[in-house]
Amino acid sequence: MPDLPRQFTIREGRHRIHNPFTEEKLAALGRALYLPPGTRLLDLGCGSGELLCTWARDHGITGAGVDISSVFIDSARARAIELEVTDRVEFVHADATGHVAAEPVDVAACLGATWIGGGLVGTVDLLRRSLRPGGMLLVGEPYWRREPPDQATVEACHARTRDDFRALPELLSAFGEMGCDVVEMVLTDQDGWDRYVAAQWLSTRLWLDRNPDDELAPEMRAELTSAPVQHVLYQREYLGWGVFALMDR
Repeated sequence: MPDLPRQFTIREGRHRIHNPFTEEKLAALGRALYLPPGTRLLDLGCGSGELLCTWARDHGITGAGVDISSVFIDSARARAIELEVTDRVEFVHADATGHVAAEPVDVAACLGATWIGGGLVGTVDLLRRSLRPGGMLLVGEPYWRREPPDQATVEACHARTRDDFRALPELLSAFGEMGCDVVEMVLTDQDGWDRYVAAQWLSTRLWLDRNPDDELAPEMRAELTSAPVQHVLYQREYLGWGVFALMDR
C-alpha cells in the first residue's frame, strides 16, 4: 500500500487540518453550506478527517474519507472515536487518485490535494464522477494573493511556474469555464497560514529533539533553519488559499 514520505508526517503528524485553514474557518464553511442531516459526503485526500468528523458532529452528515497516509488515517479514526461519530463516518487508507464512490454522494470534496486528478480541471472532473445530479463540489486550492515578482518567489511558494496557480479572479473564472457556478467560498488569511506552517516548525523541532540520529535529521534540521524566514518572505505574502463550493450549471 502506498504511503506519504515520512517528512510529511514529521511536519504534520500533530495537525488536525492539513491546510492553511483554521478550525474556525472550517466551521464557518460547514455553517455556510446549510447541509441537512444525512447529507452524504466523500472527502478525497481527507488527511486526519477533521472535516468529516466535525461536520458529522455539528451537522449530522455521513460520509467517507480516503487518504494515502496511514498516519493521518489512524488520526482520523481516533478523532471519530473522540467525537463519537464512528457510526456516521469511515476512513480508508488508499491512494485517492482516480477514486470514485460506489454510490453517488451529495457532496464531493478535495481540499488541497488537486494532484489526485492531475490538477484542478482533472480533479473537478474526478469529483463529478462521484456526485449525484444537483450535488455540490468542494475544492480547496491555492491562488496568488499578489503577483509573484520573479521565479524565486514562484518556487518558494511550491510552484514550478507562475501559471501553476491563478490569481483569485482567474481562479473563479476558471471554475466558470469548467461549467460550474461558484456558490460559496471561505478564504484563509495570513493568520491561517501562520497557524498551519508554524505548527510544522514545532512538530519538526520536537521530532529532532527525540530523533537526533535519524537518517532524516540533517534534512529536517536544514528545513527548520530556513523555513520561518522563507515563510514570511514568500508564502505568507504572495499565496492565498481557499475552499470553493461549486455546482454544475
